[in-house]
Amino acid sequence: MSHLLAADIGGTNLRLAIIDQQGQILDESRVQAELSLHSAQSKAEAEVHVITTLREAMLGFLSQSSYSAKSIGIGFPGFFRGDSGLLASSPNLPLLQEFPLADQLGKALAMPTAVQNDALCAAIGEHRFGAGKGQNSLLHITLGTGVGGGLILNHNPYCGEHGMAMEFGHLCVEQNNGRLCGCGNHGCVESYASASAVVQSYAEKTGTNSNAKAIYQLACDNNLIAISILKQAGCYLGKSIAEAIKLLDISTVTVSGGLSGAWPILHPAIMHALDANLIPPLKGKIDVLRSTLDDNAGLLGAAVIAPSS
Repeated sequence: MSHLLAADIGGTNLRLAIIDQQGQILDESRVQAELSLHSAQSKAEAEVHVITTLREAMLGFLSQSSYSAKSIGIGFPGFFRGDSGLLASSPNLPLLQEFPLADQLGKALAMPTAVQNDALCAAIGEHRFGAGKGQNSLLHITLGTGVGGGLILNHNPYCGEHGMAMEFGHLCVEQNNGRLCGCGNHGCVESYASASAVVQSYAEKTGTNSNAKAIYQLACDNNLIAISILKQAGCYLGKSIAEAIKLLDISTVTVSGGLSGAWPILHPAIMHALDANLIPPLKGKIDVLRSTLDDNAGLLGAAVIAPSS
């Protein structure tokens, strides 16, 4: 039976796994590699840095694994031209533009390789193996350092005409004096409902630096400030989901990522704001579900897009 090498490229590390055709993770590893931290001064140097880093990590993993792989699928933080594997741009790697990442990496590893946006890979994984299994269409949201989104329409991943569909984190939720977002705009949902936004809100309220997991634990211990911040994040998410549903008219939304660990507080706030902002015929008809794949949705989606031969 042929196995696949899947990679989920994050901001600070690479997750690598050997996965079979049924979505079983047979072997996995985490490799610390901050791709955005490099001394490249040109597009060519940045391209070499990324290919070299990924090649070394993958070959190192394969050399230590008792399994082999026939092809590679990768979820990567950036915008891709359809299914071509051509990276149009990446917010974390501004020197990389119009870069044939899949083609170059495939040549470097001598294996068929496919690459797609990391949030879209998470949507694919959730739709094939997780809480969205069996649904015709699915909106998947990732809650991590930022907020991402991926869309499955009528069983097909949808990336848009420019590779930038479902930039859910950059829906505007605050019109007046909204927080500055990393994209350059103000008031994006990512600025209020990501893990980093929750940390920022807590620091503003208390003058204390913490992390999202600790803030959730404080909320569980009945810390009213922590509770209010997480509820506020849930409300912003619910409002944003409502706007997306008005456009898409789909009935299932799934959520993954580190901040989804605060689900007992987030979910009621999401649902309250969702129904408050939906048009009447849709109220009460949308399911918002936490991922059943833990943090493996992106890896499993990457395995799905890996070339079959």
